[in-house]
Amino acid sequence: MATQRFFDKILYSFPVQLLFHQFKRNLLLVLLWAFFIAVIFGGVGKVYGIHYLFLDPEYLGKVSFLSFLWVGLALGNFIVAYQITSYILDGHRFPFLGILEWPFGKYSLNNSLIPVIVVLVYIAAILGFQIRSEQTLIFDVLIYVLGLVLGIIVMLVIMYYYFRFTNKDIFRYLAGSVDKRLRKSRISRERMMDKYQESRKKEYNVDYYFDLKLRFRSCRSIQDFYDRKTILKVFDQNHFNSVLFELVIILIIFLLGVFIENPVIQIPAAASALLLFSILVMLVGAISYWFRGWGVAFILALFLLANFVSRTGIIQNINPAKGLDYKKEKAQYSLENLRIMSSVENFEEDKLQMVHALTHWREKNGSEVSKPKIVFLCVSGGGQRAALWSLNVLQKSDSILSGDLFRNVFMISGASGGMIGAAYYRELYLRKKMGEEIDMGNPQWMMNIAKDNLNPIIFSLVVNDSFFKIRKFEYENRTYYKDRGFVFENHLNQNLGGILDKKLSDYTIYENNADIPVLLMSPIISNDGRKLYISASPVSFMTITQPGLETSESDQKVRGVDFNRLFKDHGASSLGFLSALRMSASFPYITPTISLPSEPRIEVMDAGIADNFGIQDALRFIFVMKRWIREHTAGVVLMIVRDTRKTAPIEKRSFPSLADRFTYPISSVYNNLGNIQDVNNESQIENAKTWLEVPLETVAFEYDTYTLIRDISFSTEEQEVERKEIERASLSWHLTSKEKRNIRENIHLPHNIKALKQLKNTLEIEPN
Repeated sequence: MATQRFFDKILYSFPVQLLFHQFKRNLLLVLLWAFFIAVIFGGVGKVYGIHYLFLDPEYLGKVSFLSFLWVGLALGNFIVAYQITSYILDGHRFPFLGILEWPFGKYSLNNSLIPVIVVLVYIAAILGFQIRSEQTLIFDVLIYVLGLVLGIIVMLVIMYYYFRFTNKDIFRYLAGSVDKRLRKSRISRERMMDKYQESRKKEYNVDYYFDLKLRFRSCRSIQDFYDRKTILKVFDQNHFNSVLFELVIILIIFLLGVFIENPVIQIPAAASALLLFSILVMLVGAISYWFRGWGVAFILALFLLANFVSRTGIIQNINPAKGLDYKKEKAQYSLENLRIMSSVENFEEDKLQMVHALTHWREKNGSEVSKPKIVFLCVSGGGQRAALWSLNVLQKSDSILSGDLFRNVFMISGASGGMIGAAYYRELYLRKKMGEEIDMGNPQWMMNIAKDNLNPIIFSLVVNDSFFKIRKFEYENRTYYKDRGFVFENHLNQNLGGILDKKLSDYTIYENNADIPVLLMSPIISNDGRKLYISASPVSFMTITQPGLETSESDQKVRGVDFNRLFKDHGASSLGFLSALRMSASFPYITPTISLPSEPRIEVMDAGIADNFGIQDALRFIFVMKRWIREHTAGVVLMIVRDTRKTAPIEKRSFPSLADRFTYPISSVYNNLGNIQDVNNESQIENAKTWLEVPLETVAFEYDTYTLIRDISFSTEEQEVERKEIERASLSWHLTSKEKRNIRENIHLPHNIKALKQLKNTLEIEPN
């Protein structure tokens, strides 16, 4: 009997009944908490490293007490949003609350089962990750947890004092302290009557609740208070203050957008994501308060209106490429204009200009009696891991070649992060060649490119891009709106010491003189899948098949577009170099796709969609220049830097779920995109060996998902290395300390050491 009473006491307690209620009526709010748990354990977005943003947040370049404090503040804000929205939606369903002093406080305390469980699980996940994966000292981990908990407490305290001094309980109402305008409001009266009808339906039997001193109190004696209308007026006043609190919080978040370029305000990406969730939850609460049962209809109508307005062109959500003129008459993107730009005359003109550059390269390599081998550097995409890996390989390769790597490389092609790493090293090489004291092997360069570049992007997405872009900036006497693309470029430039803040055309003379390799970027035009070739020099010979090989010019398939020719009247020569790099590295939903001033409007996507390794573009260039290459070189070397294993083992498939069966046809293509490209690239390389008539050799560096247990150096003889398989570095613009360390150490794996030796032997360069 005593056991039954105890069980009933627990079952009919307010916290348990509220828990039942959330699953019954507010499943969406519960799913947000479940989604959060799934994220921190890698169940959602693991390949992109989303869980690391919460387990290892960075602020001002490091993981610290402050970084976790920011996440704690944001998580506390999300908890506040959850409590307010829940109270607005359902507080009136528990009329006994209106009799208690400070009803919202007691509701929130008893509605804390889900937040408390989630926070405890989150803390456990942080402890496990930091101690096991990052090998952080236990004292430092406890400091991190302290920062998280303190941030949550600060937000809860702010909420406590706001509602403590603004919300009314029934005793203050009876004393006449409720706002008279509220009582006279027609909307408020109608809302109160609707909720009165709902409160008469006794859906939940609540016998006990926790008070603010955590005492278990009975509420049986106050369940049938005689004046429910009076109680509901109390709730209505509470709800009004809650909506005001939410709107103030949302306004503060938007005002932070004014300072998105200030590193101090660029909070961790995890905190920004939580703020975005908070905004959505609070908007649900506010809309529910004002529109009651019409809330869903209002949101749908708002979406349809926004969709209609965007289709009319009144509001154009354009993400510009800085340097281009968007006010001039649009360039015509049509088959007729593409054929004109890819004419035989343009083909031969651009080819001749590139031959001049090749001739300068030949003069700086080899001698009259010996021909050099020409190197084409192909770097793969893969976000920040590819940027760090490509730079790592270039530093080590340049070191064993006594600083002569880029003297032998004529062209660089590829995608995304790999191109950023190669462009950074090329700029360092150029500056050294121009007389600056630069140590090309300085580990600081890898530290720079490995710095977090995600926090400012996500922060800008939350406080600026998601709603209204109103702030502007000037570049080359032209004005543009600031978006997260601008923030990405600006922050990347800061990370790299400001040395890439140039125009694309600033490199033209150095490429033509073969002082530095030609950098060929090839993002994809989303309109039709063609490549947009972006280079410091016109490259229309990359856009069509060799003239004369087709039956007629009208039969030519224009496979690409020369950026410089299409936008020559729109400031193509003034294009910001960082914008050009970003066009080749448009990470979906993170960095926005750039819109170009054409009719119809061109939008570009990441170059990795068509050729993540840059091999197709290199072979296309070699094909066009094959006659020159035969006559002036001893052969071609494709130096391939890839951030994936070429011969990864075939994974075993477990019994697929229904969801797996439904998504498999699409997901399998996406997951095997790299393998599909590898097969095509291998076929093209084998085919090239038949028509090139000089040796074609490949030297491949692969980022492997293994970590060293025992380190070895290049000078060491080949030997077996003890190693173990680890988790692959995430595809993101944020890397953890462990991921950075693994990418740096990967160059010492046997297959990469072998590639270094092969590169040295192939080029036959003796140390100076």
